[in-house]
Amino acid sequence: MDIATQTETAPPPPPPVTTEQKRASRGATRPGDRIFLGLSRGSGIVLLVIMAAIAAFLTYRSAIALSDNTGNFLTTFEWDANAIPPKFGIAVLAFGTVVSSIIALVIAVPVAVGIALFISHYAPRKLAGPIAYVIDLLAAVPSIVYGLWGALVVAPNLTGLYSWLDSVLGWTGIFSYEGGAPRSLMTVGILLAIMILPIITNVSREVFLQAPKMHEEAALALGATRWEVIRMSVIPFGRSGIISASMLGLGRALGETIAVATVLSPNFLIGTSLLDPGGGTFAQNIASKFNEATVYGRDALIASGLVLFLITLLVNGAARMIIARRKEYSGANA
Repeated sequence: MDIATQTETAPPPPPPVTTEQKRASRGATRPGDRIFLGLSRGSGIVLLVIMAAIAAFLTYRSAIALSDNTGNFLTTFEWDANAIPPKFGIAVLAFGTVVSSIIALVIAVPVAVGIALFISHYAPRKLAGPIAYVIDLLAAVPSIVYGLWGALVVAPNLTGLYSWLDSVLGWTGIFSYEGGAPRSLMTVGILLAIMILPIITNVSREVFLQAPKMHEEAALALGATRWEVIRMSVIPFGRSGIISASMLGLGRALGETIAVATVLSPNFLIGTSLLDPGGGTFAQNIASKFNEATVYGRDALIASGLVLFLITLLVNGAARMIIARRKEYSGANA
């Protein structure tokens, strides 16, 4: 009885060590793995140090500028940082940056997703390859080329579109158009949409191509149409990838400088209509005023750059939270 009791209460033997576990334990002590681990960890630390240094620099120079500002930095509709005493604010710049970027996303994301789905699931291979190649080329076009093309070709030919929007949606006040040069935030948004279209398309296409083929074949076997397969299998799988691609495009739209400065007629007024000429963005204001700025004026521009830096961090953080809530659609869990 004592022997049986001891046998019943004895702990179970440990499970046998598998071959994979043995290889993993040996690999953890290999010199090459230790070197790679150290390089990877060091790269991450260097990146954090660089980000912290940028934030510290922007904060220090911004504090110098804000200490002598006679206006409210967040609500003043004026930028006269070279005056004595200086008076400047970011109300117009924040409005123009956010609005033009939102317009770009609203236009670019549906078109980019449609192109990505066409390349990955509809177009024959002989046609999908050239289209993907052209999209890649568009991503490599310099900003100044987009800006010149937008100023000389796109903007002069938007008058008809703006007149049509005024006749259909002018009653809302948002799309009212009173004529004049179409160098407005709407024009900037359209140009930015064209610029970020290749980025969103390329990332979305690669995500759609990674969708599990077994899920698609199972849906087809159950009688689903091609669109139903895409709607039930491909888009849910690639939803987090679409969000990531959109945030990459938004990052470029928020920080775009030369193209916006070439197309926009800047002023420090917030119009009720998106088609009214004028407005401004953070990057455009920094580029246009930096050369003529005094030492204090440059600190003021750096202060506006700090706000753009924070907006970008908030946008990326929000995107990460959205993606984290949709882990069930990630490729790792498919």
